[in-house]
Amino acid sequence: MYTFKWLMCFSLFWITLTGTEAELSSDPLIVEIPNGKLRGKDIGHYFSYESIPYAEPPIGEHRFEAPQPYSHRFEGIFNATKPPVACLQWNQFGAKKLQGEEDCLTISIYKPKSKTRSSFPVVVLLHGGCFMFGGAALNGHKFIMQEGNLILVKISYRVGPLGFASTGDKDLPGNYGLKDQRLALQWIKQNIANFGGMSDNIVVLGHSAGGASAHLQLLHEDFSQLARAAISVSGNALDPWIFNQGHRGRAFELGRIVGCEQPKDSAELKNCLKSKPASEIVSAVQSFLIFSYVPFSPFGPVVEPEDAPDAFLTQDPVEVIKSGKFAQVPWAVTYTTEDGGYNAALLLEKNKTTGETWIETLNDRWFDWAPYLLFHRDPKKTIEDMDEISRNLRQQYLGDRRFSVESYWDVQRMFTDILFKNSVPSAIDLHRKHGKSPVYSFVYDNPAVTGVAQVLAKRSDVFFGTVHGDDFFLIFEFAPLGRRIRPDEKVISRKLIKMLEDFALSDKGALTFGDCVFQNNVNSKEYQVLRITENGCKNEQFDQFP
Repeated sequence: MYTFKWLMCFSLFWITLTGTEAELSSDPLIVEIPNGKLRGKDIGHYFSYESIPYAEPPIGEHRFEAPQPYSHRFEGIFNATKPPVACLQWNQFGAKKLQGEEDCLTISIYKPKSKTRSSFPVVVLLHGGCFMFGGAALNGHKFIMQEGNLILVKISYRVGPLGFASTGDKDLPGNYGLKDQRLALQWIKQNIANFGGMSDNIVVLGHSAGGASAHLQLLHEDFSQLARAAISVSGNALDPWIFNQGHRGRAFELGRIVGCEQPKDSAELKNCLKSKPASEIVSAVQSFLIFSYVPFSPFGPVVEPEDAPDAFLTQDPVEVIKSGKFAQVPWAVTYTTEDGGYNAALLLEKNKTTGETWIETLNDRWFDWAPYLLFHRDPKKTIEDMDEISRNLRQQYLGDRRFSVESYWDVQRMFTDILFKNSVPSAIDLHRKHGKSPVYSFVYDNPAVTGVAQVLAKRSDVFFGTVHGDDFFLIFEFAPLGRRIRPDEKVISRKLIKMLEDFALSDKGALTFGDCVFQNNVNSKEYQVLRITENGCKNEQFDQFP
């Protein structure tokens, strides 16, 4: 009798236990990955699973080191309902410049609700911010989730000096932020199916520094095992602001600023920097700015030495592409007609000390500031070389006119060409000569009512045209703008999101926008560019890039 009662009790316990597990397994908010179970959040028309760690916290001895995979088992059910925090940064936008936390290496996943399908193609977002700031939470996902056909994954990665300080040798090689991205992409490939994502239908998308990051990730041959395609919006690896050639001097100057005195070598410098408060290291960014947020990328990607452990990049991107040893996946590279408005617009802000605009001050400071504004300081060895480039650029775009509000549009055109546009045909040329996979390009020409230029210039009386982000923010709304989109922009937004979905699903790597089919630049003598405007889209061909 006792044995029977014991068996009955055990059976009831087992039924309760298995019933609980069955209930958990059928709960869409509960997802199991190798680290254990995690619980997401029901937002209404989609589910969110936020702040999932993919790497060990990059703190203490892990600071200034390549990321290590997160290998711990969750205690109980992991709470994946907390919004992602930004990595510690000196932010360009907002009154509070020091933002974020050092422990920040997480992934956030957003999945549509659907009664008709259980799996979705995947878009992975690499956020922008000049490699200095930005974060997953700043780029909203409302538009994508409203369409309900894509799983979106946002990656948080180290930025600024914590992500990119480098002495150019094996002791402090740099590129930690890019290594974070790569580890995160590997995590996504291995785990996204558990969330209903199609692991063979992943598109990596980035804007500005995120666009350059997507291009840099593609320069790894095995990127083809992680994603089906990539899109670089208004930023690619050949832009002049991407690579910091003066990185060693800046790293040692960073050490001096935070009190590392005179370390004898890079190893000693790194050990000292590891001992300093992270907030002091990041706050030191302001010492590298000559005015406002110029230069906008004092810390960024570098070419690492061959003997660097866990090196991300040991050759210049041009040389990598020429070698043909990069991922053969479809790639799209884009720009807006006035991309440089992001950088030039801050010149229209008034200097609080003198009362004149920065663009007027430029008349007296052009030779001092131009190398920082247009990133020809580090590549040149002498002041004479820098001055010659500065002089030629001023003559080419302004002639004998002075810098002023009246000549602003030509200054903005200079910034657009040098910082964003000229690299596009260069990248297309290299990829179509040394690659086999499709290369697409589009230009966006449809000004927003409010964009980053108005925010940075702190004025609305100037027409800036189609500036940096006017297209991208129709996919991912940008919180600091508080922007409402027009009816024509809503149509474009839906078409851009459908473009991403179809790109992820296409077996042949085809890319479409509405009724327009992108033309492949590979095996084409002319540049093939799709122009997107308020009235629709149109394929254009050019012997010389427009």
